[in-house]
Amino acid sequence: MTSKELLYVEDALGHEQYFQTKCSEVANTLTDSELKNTVCEMQQKHQKIFNSFMNVL
Repeated sequence: MTSKELLYVEDALGHEQYFQTKCSEVANTLTDSELKNTVCEMQQKHQKIFNSFMNVL
């Protein structure tokens, strides 16, 4: 893997971490349980994507 490709992966990892953090923050502020569950599912999907990127490395 080239250094430029590693930078792309690093950037993608950063985005996925950001999305996980934001989903967690938003889920903690929601009172509607259905909406909260949807946001938590989004957080889990971003965790899976993050793990997939880590497996590339």
